[in-house]
Amino acid sequence: MTDANHSIKPIIIGIAGPSGSGKTLFVDNLKGLLREYHSVVVLREDHYYKDQSNIPLEEREQVNYDHPNALEHSLLITHLKELQLRKAIHSPNYLFHTHTRSRETSLIQPADIIICDGILLLADQQVREMLDITAFIDAPLDVCLVRRLKRDLAERGRSIEKTLDQYTNTVRPMYWEFIAPTKSNVDLVVTGGGKNWEAIRHFQSLIINELNSRVS
Repeated sequence: MTDANHSIKPIIIGIAGPSGSGKTLFVDNLKGLLREYHSVVVLREDHYYKDQSNIPLEEREQVNYDHPNALEHSLLITHLKELQLRKAIHSPNYLFHTHTRSRETSLIQPADIIICDGILLLADQQVREMLDITAFIDAPLDVCLVRRLKRDLAERGRSIEKTLDQYTNTVRPMYWEFIAPTKSNVDLVVTGGGKNWEAIRHFQSLIINELNSRVS
């Protein structure tokens, strides 16, 4: 990976889509292509969930984590602005099994390309205004559910019953209310997730063209 080019104003990329659509793999593969020529950092929206340590665990589990209000987008915006100014940030680390933030943060250094991904990233107008280029990773909801089940059981300490209840009560209805409408306002809609290399390379070209236009 090359060092950050301080003559270039950092570009902020937004990648959204339903939970389980393949955003993480898409971002990882995109980053692998981009970092051959430019410095790249990734911010995960889901690390900006609000800390719920002030309420009992039973109440935390009743919070609607698929609503924009569950996220501290104001902190995400602050961090994006600091990275734009070539300042390092300390990103929060979210603990999904307890719905709290870890005391430890992650140091993220500034870079030419800032990639931010998350399910509700485009549902917040102020966040959208920070993004230079956007993509929506689309996938059938039944496929997303299967992927979410596997992830929640393996990584987040959830039971099948809790995952299905959450999917029925909040994930699916919040998708139609807040996530699906944002698909019409992006630069690229991607099917096939992180395995769609044609889309990944096309998106890479959009980013590189934008960066080249900023070289002073």
